[in-house]
Amino acid sequence: MSEHTWEALATRMAEMARVLLVQESVQDTLDQIARHAVVLVPGCEYAGVLTVEGRRKVRTLSATDDLVRRSDAAQEEAGEGPCFDAARRPHQIYRIDDMTSRVRRWPRYAPHARELGIGSMMGFLLFTEDDNLGALDLYSTKPQQFTDQSEQTAWILASHAAVAFSSARSHAQLATALESRHDIGEALGIIMERYKVSEDEAFAVLKKSSQDHNVKLREIARRVSETGRIPGAR
Repeated sequence: MSEHTWEALATRMAEMARVLLVQESVQDTLDQIARHAVVLVPGCEYAGVLTVEGRRKVRTLSATDDLVRRSDAAQEEAGEGPCFDAARRPHQIYRIDDMTSRVRRWPRYAPHARELGIGSMMGFLLFTEDDNLGALDLYSTKPQQFTDQSEQTAWILASHAAVAFSSARSHAQLATALESRHDIGEALGIIMERYKVSEDEAFAVLKKSSQDHNVKLREIARRVSETGRIPGAR
């Protein structure tokens, strides 16, 4: 890649980074990541972000085309696939130049990929969290469409995307935590007033209700705030 091309790419990546950081939600951030992959990575026709939960549960978080969703579903059904591997093995980048020929590595998934019209694809790790792993997957309907330049560009894009996604997720978690704190505080006040108990005793009541109903504490608190009653209490 020439110096001029690298300079142009750096500029476009910087512009993408700014766009990602001003998105209003995690979903908007994921959608922008997928859209930018199609625009910026040479040879990429479709892109998506998937998560692998546990050992083989696959969920599509974002997709620019139904082909991506169907590929994710095929990988889940087969329990194998390049993006599966990209999510599970973060130090490797997966690039399959020709899915139309016999691919021995994924004997159950590869036939589905051919039926979907996938010619070549790549996968990159985006994040890991507990047992959940996320990957960016890129597709072309033609073989031999991804070059070394494609791989380098996608790796840089995935690196920027991982940072932006982490930031968006942190903001979302903070907002949820603040909302939960507000609901819990309001619920505690209601219980303390109604049952004439201390704050610690009110919290114990909330916690027991959460355990008895197998519902998260913040949801129990929200119900108390909305109804003025503890679920199940007479």
